[in-house]
Amino acid sequence: MTDRIDSFHELRVYQAAFALQQEIFVITKTFPKDEMYSLTDQMRRSSRAIGANLAEAWQKRRYEQHFVSKLTDADSEQAETQHWLDTALACHYIDAPIHQKLNQKCQEIGRMLGSMIKTPQPFCHRPQK
Repeated sequence: MTDRIDSFHELRVYQAAFALQQEIFVITKTFPKDEMYSLTDQMRRSSRAIGANLAEAWQKRRYEQHFVSKLTDADSEQAETQHWLDTALACHYIDAPIHQKLNQKCQEIGRMLGSMIKTPQPFCHRPQK
């Protein structure tokens, strides 16, 4: 990490997570109405929680353990999103190519989060006042 990052919005992993949540939002609009308060809600909630946990992690970066804890929460949410994508595929709400594309995006987010979890020091510092 050579460039200074001033906001969680600048993190590539946050940008990828936000793009994923928006794709899932659009795709779940096509799900049956009887899934509104179950699968649709769960997929939207878990995909949105990835970015939300990243934003929280960013604000806690002055404390490395808190930062890593929120990153692991974000990683858990991306794994949950993969589960809901598998469910949507099994229920025939999405086709295999869409499932594969979104699942790959989750996995890439997971790899980026894993790297940050493994080496949090470049992100953790006490912001200057």
